[in-house]
Amino acid sequence: MQTFEIPLTAQPQSFNITLLGVEYQFALAWRDAASSWFLDIADVSGNPLLSGVPLVTGVNLLAQYAYMAFGFELWVQTDAADAPPTFTNLGTESHLYCVIPS
Repeated sequence: MQTFEIPLTAQPQSFNITLLGVEYQFALAWRDAASSWFLDIADVSGNPLLSGVPLVTGVNLLAQYAYMAFGFELWVQTDAADAPPTFTNLGTESHLYCVIPS
């Protein structure tokens, strides 16, 4: 199993990332009403694949989308056990990890 951190900052952001040879567009947005960060994933052309995935700790964010066969997992972990990511700690005390199973 391979695990690496996807570097983030505590601000809304979008970026391209290549995982298992496929380029994706990731977009992260903070939603005040939910007090949470949410992830959108699109293909390289900007076509939405997943929208509004909440960044929760302790679970594979893509587990419910196994039928899409991404081939990797996304996990969120904070330095303070399973505390949720906050608006100000994303990328410092709260981390997004990509896990590629063996």
